[in-house]
Amino acid sequence: MHIRFNGRLLGSSALSRSFMALALPVLFWPAMAAAQGATLLPPVDVESPEEQVDFGYSPLTETSLSPLELLKKRAHTSDTASLLEDIAGVSTYKAGGVSNLPVINGLADDRIRVVVDGMVMSSACPNHMNSPLSYVDPTGVGSAKVLAGLTPVSMGGDSIAGTIVVNSPAPLFGTSESVSILEATASSFYRSNGDALSGAVSATAANDKVSVSYKGSVASSGNYDGGGDDGEVRSSEYKSYNHALRLAARNGSNLVVLEAGQQYLPYEGYPNQYMDMTDNRSKYVNGRYEGDFDWGKFEARAFWQGVDHEMNFLDDKGGMADGGMPMNTSADNAGYEVKATFALKDGGSIRVGNEFNLQRLDDWWPPVAMSMMMGPDTYININGGKRDRLGTFAEWDAKWTASWSTLLGIRNDTVWTDAGDVQSYGCGMMCMTDDMAAMNFNAAEHKRTFVNFDVTAIAKYEANETSAFEFGYARKSRAPNLYELYAWGRGSMASRMIGWFGDGNGYVGNLDLDSEIANTLSATADFHSAERSWEVKVTPYYTYVEDYIGVKKIASLSGGFSQFQFVNHNAELYGLNLAGKLGLWKSDAVGEGTLKGTLGYVHGEDLTTGGDLYHIMPLNASLTLEEVYGDWAGHVELKGAARKSSVDDLRNEPETPSYLLVNLGGSYTWQHVRIDLGVDNLFDKAYDEPLGGLSLGDYKASGNTILRPVPGIGRSLNVGLTLSL
Repeated sequence: MHIRFNGRLLGSSALSRSFMALALPVLFWPAMAAAQGATLLPPVDVESPEEQVDFGYSPLTETSLSPLELLKKRAHTSDTASLLEDIAGVSTYKAGGVSNLPVINGLADDRIRVVVDGMVMSSACPNHMNSPLSYVDPTGVGSAKVLAGLTPVSMGGDSIAGTIVVNSPAPLFGTSESVSILEATASSFYRSNGDALSGAVSATAANDKVSVSYKGSVASSGNYDGGGDDGEVRSSEYKSYNHALRLAARNGSNLVVLEAGQQYLPYEGYPNQYMDMTDNRSKYVNGRYEGDFDWGKFEARAFWQGVDHEMNFLDDKGGMADGGMPMNTSADNAGYEVKATFALKDGGSIRVGNEFNLQRLDDWWPPVAMSMMMGPDTYININGGKRDRLGTFAEWDAKWTASWSTLLGIRNDTVWTDAGDVQSYGCGMMCMTDDMAAMNFNAAEHKRTFVNFDVTAIAKYEANETSAFEFGYARKSRAPNLYELYAWGRGSMASRMIGWFGDGNGYVGNLDLDSEIANTLSATADFHSAERSWEVKVTPYYTYVEDYIGVKKIASLSGGFSQFQFVNHNAELYGLNLAGKLGLWKSDAVGEGTLKGTLGYVHGEDLTTGGDLYHIMPLNASLTLEEVYGDWAGHVELKGAARKSSVDDLRNEPETPSYLLVNLGGSYTWQHVRIDLGVDNLFDKAYDEPLGGLSLGDYKASGNTILRPVPGIGRSLNVGLTLSL
């Protein structure tokens, strides 16, 4: 046992699907119209913990998306992670159509704490196909926020980049004992590129004490086309179903919420992976309690999620109904959190809390009949994997003067991991490399314990009503995930099945990994008018990561690819995030015009090897002109990135050229109807995704002769219709 401190034009098919997208909500209209005939009670919003003032100190590095921003984005994507891309410093590793992996200031995926309705979940896949944000549809998001770098210890643990918090809309209650339908919506969206079609329904019935709600959604798409002459991007299709039922009850200042739901993804292609998702079934139960008392606030929650996940090849990669290369994963995630906030007389607060997260994971690859390499035995990749984490924190918010406030917190997370013995396919001499690797793995001690400590210290100076300054330090830590520790296969094929990087290389775990420890210095200046008609926020930051989990090359593979093992290096990242807005005009005659913009820059370097870190977003920016005139709203967006020339040569990461995209969008709201129209990539610009990896779906289809970066999506005509009560 080891203890470690530390676009194309619309064709006839597209037209028919467009008609379906517009007609689908009409099916729900009779029920909604009948509900309109009933006496409606004025709804009372019960705020979620994230919408309430959960801590007296609100970091300037926190960015929230408004409900209107979320509503506008739903017509453009079925991927929840993509909703966050307009936040300075946030980008995404491109993966499946509903499963992109978020990045904050150059640090991605497991290095970010992702909280969905209070649930802290982990990917249950060697390619991280079922990432936490893939379990919530954009139409089900009521609020979303990002805390980058300087994250309060009460909001972060087992992560080094920051925290993403996504919540469903808060429960609605009536104002009397009579039960009424307080809310009902039906929406449908169509995007021409890929013939993407999605729909969602939700409804709430409640009185003043009890609220019952349902939400459901479906989304599907074929392969999309890249811009210009890039053509079809293979293995980019997907289909997803989500359902959730919620019961909420309140009594005075006490609120109890219980939710159960399930997700079914019959298929999802991954253009930058050898494998595709051929079945993913998830179910969960999630409950929470909130209560306000004379002394402060108490919160408690618990959840469980079960996942059954299958991978194989879809048609683009030569898939068959039987055969191929089946890879199965079964996992359970569960946990609880209790937190108490004590109000202090000076306006500050003291917060203490404890949480526990449990992960159980089995990963096995069934034998393939008549295959000489994949059989006769089951390949056991992870056998009874365990990863349990117990976290405890204490945090102090202090208000020293009218201008000065501070936040100081300390946290401990202890992580215990283990896994059982493994085996290869048992295919004789062809499996000799994996047989030897399994023997060495089974002979080693698998139990590991990681004892981690986090500290956050922030000070804020509000000079006057038009300027505020924040600076601070954060020490954050993350223990390795199960695949970084226990993926043992050394054969070419086995190792290529491991990795969430989209680069085609093979990856091998390392039982001797230490926890990553990130030390971040950050400062933010916020300048704005008194009424915030204009504002500018700039945040430079520096992060030094001790024992950063990088890679070392251990073998060369065919096709110019390599095999790597996870190892601890040291790394640094530094950069700058800039966000601002400017009110241009406002009058009854011409409406209100606003100019918004963001800019992000990050540099990442592996200090051990001297090379650039993998998948670092180049300089990128967006500029959006918005106009609101009565029930009309519209926007013109310019979005682009500089040439990506700082690449990880060790992994043969491709350089990508600069690009600038033009996106248009608008909406009209009339009583209970909202119509969205827009065009993404108006000029059908051909570009490569800077964090898209390699297009392995196209590589497979070309007989392993054409290897290119994953192309960005071409022109898409978007339309949406929402009916609401």
